[in-house]
Amino acid sequence: MRLGSGAEFDLIRRFLATPAAAADGAPGVRVGPGDDCAVITGDGIALTVDMAVEDVHFRRSWLEPREIGYRAAAGALSDLAAMAARPVGILASLALGPGDEDELGPAVMEGVAAAASDAGAVLLGGDVTRSPGPLVLDIVAAGQAARPVLRSGARPGDELWVTGTLGGAAAAVAAWIDGREPEPAARTAFARPTPRIREALWLAEREVPTAMVDLSDGVAGDAGHIAAASDVRVVIHGPALPLGPGLAPGATANAGARSAAGGVTGAGSASSAASLEVLRLAAAGGEDYELCFSASPGSVAAVAAEFEVVFGVPLTRVGRVEPGSGAVVLDATGSAVELEGFQHWRAR
Repeated sequence: MRLGSGAEFDLIRRFLATPAAAADGAPGVRVGPGDDCAVITGDGIALTVDMAVEDVHFRRSWLEPREIGYRAAAGALSDLAAMAARPVGILASLALGPGDEDELGPAVMEGVAAAASDAGAVLLGGDVTRSPGPLVLDIVAAGQAARPVLRSGARPGDELWVTGTLGGAAAAVAAWIDGREPEPAARTAFARPTPRIREALWLAEREVPTAMVDLSDGVAGDAGHIAAASDVRVVIHGPALPLGPGLAPGATANAGARSAAGGVTGAGSASSAASLEVLRLAAAGGEDYELCFSASPGSVAAVAAEFEVVFGVPLTRVGRVEPGSGAVVLDATGSAVELEGFQHWRAR
């Protein structure tokens, strides 16, 4: 790593010293870290960016530094999964507070590099700066998507499916906000999410998804993106949602996973029915990083058993696509539930 002298560049050298950060010779990478730009090759380059801000997306009291970096990178990599893009590498920008450059910064970047490595990508470079405020990570992910799966392909009559389980990360945040320690599996769902990259590529190779999105803000909100892009109505059957760890009946819902500093509009109160509280966490908690996709009738059922054997992850049908607009969540009685995914700015 040939950089000039200076404390900033010494810190960058530390970031790139781990084996997981090695980019030289990686597939799709012509020029790795050390120049003004990284250079990648590929057919159909997919690019995305995602930010993680202390006390908005996480709190230091909840996570180890390495977990902070891992989950920030996983969020960006999940966007590649949503389009069935094969990851090539990530760029990571880091704003560190006073004293964070000694131990926290390098540990955070270890987590970033580990998430990239687990996804089959490399750390291509980035930037680091001093900040008087909170810790901030800005992650750019690059991948190859010769035949990307878009949000705009859903058609009336399609089925709506999700991978994995929903609400575990939100249950962890609800526990922390409530002064409790989350269940270990719920904590893992928040601290170390798995971008469903291999799963997305597998499904896309079989031409199963007609439209797809990753669940960062909750299926109640993210399914609306498919509805808007495809000019259809998406109906989600709440009782069909596969519940993640920590969502036993009676779980409190004092916060959404994408808002570590405050409450969420529509979250259940102590007087709410337990089933409604659980539904809110599963449908609107966010940070699941599972896949939500539409598919023609019967196409998923034909491959579901093999999928679950290969990946150890369930596929669950949670709704349907019909003519109209918007997305709606129905309860067990068929009544619409007032839910929305996480939003940084809400109408007052």
